[in-house]
Amino acid sequence: MNVYAFITPIVLFLLILEIIFCVRSKNGYYSFQDTITNLGTGIGNQCVNLAVAFFVYKWYGWLYQFAPWQIPPTWYYLILLLLLQDFIFYWFHRIGHTINIFWAAHMPHHSSEEMNLSVGIRASFTQRLFQFLFFDWILVLVGFSPEMVYAMAAVHLLMAYWHHTQVIKKLGWFEKYFVTPSHHRVHHGVNPQYIDKNYSEFLIIWDKIFGTYEEEVEEVCYGITHPPRTWDPIYINFQYWKQLWDDAVAAPYWWDKIRLWFMPLGWRPRGLPPFNPNNEPIGYTKAEQTKFESKQFANSKPYLIAQVVLGLLFLVITINFALPLTPIDRTVMSAGLFLMIISWGGIMQAKKWSVSLEIIRLLFMGIALVVILERTGLASWLSWTTIVTSLVAGISILYISFFFRKDMLEGRASHVQ
Repeated sequence: MNVYAFITPIVLFLLILEIIFCVRSKNGYYSFQDTITNLGTGIGNQCVNLAVAFFVYKWYGWLYQFAPWQIPPTWYYLILLLLLQDFIFYWFHRIGHTINIFWAAHMPHHSSEEMNLSVGIRASFTQRLFQFLFFDWILVLVGFSPEMVYAMAAVHLLMAYWHHTQVIKKLGWFEKYFVTPSHHRVHHGVNPQYIDKNYSEFLIIWDKIFGTYEEEVEEVCYGITHPPRTWDPIYINFQYWKQLWDDAVAAPYWWDKIRLWFMPLGWRPRGLPPFNPNNEPIGYTKAEQTKFESKQFANSKPYLIAQVVLGLLFLVITINFALPLTPIDRTVMSAGLFLMIISWGGIMQAKKWSVSLEIIRLLFMGIALVVILERTGLASWLSWTTIVTSLVAGISILYISFFFRKDMLEGRASHVQ
């Protein structure tokens, strides 16, 4: 069973509830373009998690034989596993804000300039792999089975999801021991006093013990010090990787090219300009922030909302291990989903190439779905699924062919792009 396929409906249900509440209350917590980007990045992350699950069960299965004993999945051992998982994740999270290569794997999650439940979905394509590769294997050697570790990682992730909100304010005595939205808002803040604070995900006591706790006082400004200023999920996920690569190529000394990846943030190779030559304060406040906005094709909002719903249905089929799909089937369907989210980013920035890409991906995903369902015996060529898929693809292509033109744009562009 893919645990993420189980928690995905819960996440989406909570997200829809918050969107409805925010729309009705007109609190401005949701930006359309940012929300679509968050959902698209989350979809890409779930596709990557398919490969991560395969890696975990294979490598952790081999590693499990070296455990001194096998811990049964009783309720009290599961609570112990949760506490150990939370402690280990604190240090994984902290290192993710300290070492270059780990920040590259974590940074996309912080790149949103908003704070709402959709930001909780804006997960890096590589962070989950780094967590299992460098940290969670310790739990397997302790004696917890790979299935227990993988499932608890998903549960731990779900428990931290509700922290990504501005709707819930401070929670009194609860904040003394447990992580709350107030704590996590601070963690996502780029205000100078908030940077690199509140790493905990379940118990806030880890931050209080190890000196990284900060209370929410000043209004939080969300984002990162060098925002991506794009809706392209690929660039968002690999912005810092590219920055490290460019520095490694430019570094004149081979040793610096290698150690750059494992040095603290802000470290610069010899011969390259310093990161902060004047030692100025890092970060900024809401008054100093210019959020990224872009002009998009006119009438793209209803189209993208419809495509998000369809894309999520396609994702559920892709990641559902109960269906008789082969790894190749899931890879092909994941490729279609990646084309989809890249296309969304282009549409929201009125990129000319996005129209062609959108048509190609609609045809690709439609044909792939029909062929895979027929080959696996889930549906025949002449079933209702083929008819509906054809209608959806056809209507979508007609819609974008009529509306998505460079002389028909809506919205506004931020002054700094």
